[in-house]
Amino acid sequence: MWQCQGVKPPAAPAGAVRQGSLRELNLALVLGRIADARRPPSRAALAADTGLTRATVSAVVEDLVAGRLVTEADPTPRAGAGRPARGLMLAGNGPAGLGLEINVDYLAACVVDLAGQVRHHTVHRSDLRPVSPADALGRLAELAARARADADAQDLTLAGAALGVPGLVDGSGQVRLAPNLGWRDVPVPDLLAQHPPLTETVDGVPPLVVDNEANLAALGELHAGAAPGSFLHISGEVGIGAGIVLNGALFRGTRGWSGEIGHIPVRPDGPPCRCGGRGCLELYAGQEAILSAAGLAGADLPADRASTRLTQLAAAEHPAVLHALAEAGTAIGVTVASVVNLLDLDTVVLGGGYASLTGWLRPPVLAEIERRVLTAAWSPVTVRPATLGATAAAVGAAGSVVRRIIAQPGGWLARL
Repeated sequence: MWQCQGVKPPAAPAGAVRQGSLRELNLALVLGRIADARRPPSRAALAADTGLTRATVSAVVEDLVAGRLVTEADPTPRAGAGRPARGLMLAGNGPAGLGLEINVDYLAACVVDLAGQVRHHTVHRSDLRPVSPADALGRLAELAARARADADAQDLTLAGAALGVPGLVDGSGQVRLAPNLGWRDVPVPDLLAQHPPLTETVDGVPPLVVDNEANLAALGELHAGAAPGSFLHISGEVGIGAGIVLNGALFRGTRGWSGEIGHIPVRPDGPPCRCGGRGCLELYAGQEAILSAAGLAGADLPADRASTRLTQLAAAEHPAVLHALAEAGTAIGVTVASVVNLLDLDTVVLGGGYASLTGWLRPPVLAEIERRVLTAAWSPVTVRPATLGATAAAVGAAGSVVRRIIAQPGGWLARL
């Protein structure tokens, strides 16, 4: 089945914990400690930290090294007699994740290794609104093939892929609605079946997961270690999406469709939106709305170049651009204030095209938060740019594959 984050696997029947299950638990425990450590821990340190015996830790580490999940760091010089302990860290040449993104005016492919390093990143700029879903996904498959070839050349093995889409994705990977692409009930897995490397199941594990791009961007920010355990990540492109992270976990809602902040009405009697509503946030703070208000509606700029151009003009104190950003920031602030009142979040991360514009968007956003959030006087909200910026969705998608390996290394080792 397609991955559904937050759904627990079925519980094993009583008495079903066998030696193999215990080994898998120990593998995950030790690898998780190595992944989360600030500095490479030694085998002795892992034994002390996990409560496992040194013999067990040594056996587990041997399996992890053989599976190219862990490598030994260079020994740290030490004074006195005795051989210095060798620390352990995640391997850079082993399994890796493939992250894919399809958005309104670009496609992206990214490869991230187990240590979290980006090893490949490609963006193809094209307006995909007049293109059929099948053709758009075919173009994406070509980017994926190039990313796979580059990974092979770097001695990396792609362990799976995740695809981010700007819309509502159900548990089967079908895109129920992506209004800015004009997609409705698009069977993404069926269309990608023409590209076997993306859809062939290995040992019962599907290599491709389809998810909302804003969710993947929020996960990327979380795993980059730059955000606290609870925050709102807003991705500003042609459309506006949000990922909600609560206590270190992505909040998906009952059906997995949370975070559609771009379709919260700022003005209920405002102009009609592509989603069928009126006065949605996207109409006032989406990329096209900002460009139009800045007098750049005909510039035909894709998402990344649009934010760069707006940043340049804002830095040059272009009056129309400054006014457009102030208006967009006010609309974002009105919407964010409602989310903060509801969820009691203390951090808002501006990502996607908003990241480089944070310096101009933040003041009006904060002004609305201070005006509208009940607790703002004694519990201030931080508004800051995303660390990963416009690459967050693709990097987060690839990183989600890597995090699954770290959480369940036994599945990877069973393939070898």
